[in-house]
Amino acid sequence: MKTISLKQNRDFQRLYKRGGKAVSKNLIIYYRKNQEQGHRVGITVSKKVGSAVVRNKVKRRIKECFRKVEGKIPKPHDIVIVARPRCAESEFSDILKDLEKLVIESGLCE
Repeated sequence: MKTISLKQNRDFQRLYKRGGKAVSKNLIIYYRKNQEQGHRVGITVSKKVGSAVVRNKVKRRIKECFRKVEGKIPKPHDIVIVARPRCAESEFSDILKDLEKLVIESGLCE
């Protein structure tokens, strides 16, 4: 299944308002089924997380974690992953565990 990036602000806002939500110590995910051919994913890292270098590192880690987890999500969804400030100090394995836990808790993997 192909993964596409969410880029439009209206898509992010729609998920924040109408989508489901799951929270962990490092991440928040918003999700909703879509009618597309694959997943559409957006990653948000605010300035509260750190400098530009730190934010980009966190984004790269989250992208890789999602690549490892996306095979468990059978149906196409719109997903926004929001990094919490604590994510900057977390190890890659902790972020991966959190994302896997959120995917299971949210019912995305059915």
